[in-house]
Amino acid sequence: MSYLIVSRSRLYVKSAMKEIALFIMKALELIDDRQVEKMIDILAEAYEKSKKILVIGAGRSGLVGRAFAMRLMHLGFNVYVLGETITPSIGKEDIVIAISGSGSTKLIVTAAETAKSVGAKVIAITTYPESPLGKIADHIVFVPGRTKVAKEKDYFARQILGIHEPLAPLGTLFEDTVMALLDGVIVELMFRLGKEEENLKRQHANIE
Repeated sequence: MSYLIVSRSRLYVKSAMKEIALFIMKALELIDDRQVEKMIDILAEAYEKSKKILVIGAGRSGLVGRAFAMRLMHLGFNVYVLGETITPSIGKEDIVIAISGSGSTKLIVTAAETAKSVGAKVIAITTYPESPLGKIADHIVFVPGRTKVAKEKDYFARQILGIHEPLAPLGTLFEDTVMALLDGVIVELMFRLGKEEENLKRQHANIE
């Protein structure tokens, strides 16, 4: 087996990390506090009423969703992830959190449509509010980012926000920004619900 060895003076690792961190900092100015606060209000109400929460996302967005679902579980939420064998039926006033940068991923759009048909409330986290997912959603949280393959509609994100595609390929910037946002949502929920780190520790898996 042969390996291609490229001679260069430095690694790209820290440059990529800096690019991602700077993008997240710029995204703070574009993410609407009111949209985030309403999402938190919906989640807090679901907690109080013991409503089910279903997190859905495909690919890496799905992995971000799983991380968020894990933290919600630590906080005591009745939360599930689409595709798991133990996921129960979703019904009226339950909450679906759909994560899709493009808002056009067929699996996610179809799942959101199904959730709406049984009376669940859909929260969409997406870069494109006018996308099929955005049009289905009861509430949208706009998160800037590049989605999968750069297209003409991504010109704003690439040029104004200064994205360098080789350092943040495909949906990296959206996914990492959503991850940071949802970690922030968890912190806010901790304060809202009167939870401390010790409460989360007690819910953490002890058989791993």
